Amino acid sequence: MKTLEIIITGKVQKVGFRACARKIAMDLNVAGTVMNLADGKVQIFATADPIILEKFISMLYGCPRAIIRDVKTTEIMVRSYDEFSIVKNNGRISTSL
Repeated sequence: MKTLEIIITGKVQKVGFRACARKIAMDLNVAGTVMNLADGKVQIFATADPIILEKFISMLYGCPRAIIRDVKTTEIMVRSYDEFSIVKNNGRISTSL
């Protein structure tokens, strides 16, 4: 298992990207969080097997209406999550699609 911090730039806010990322993560059994950043980027923390994480990142490009310009990944110390959650701008976690 490993955990990645993934920073995504492009048109990824107000297009349903977080919900799409959550659905892909749930389908692949990836645990973590996704949240919008103030600068227009999206931050994802994702924990899974390395091969699954590669597939997860590649599938993000298929999110409708999102235009991904760049994906920056950084491996961090492994974090444990119960599921994959959307973190709202107010810091609250949403588990619903």
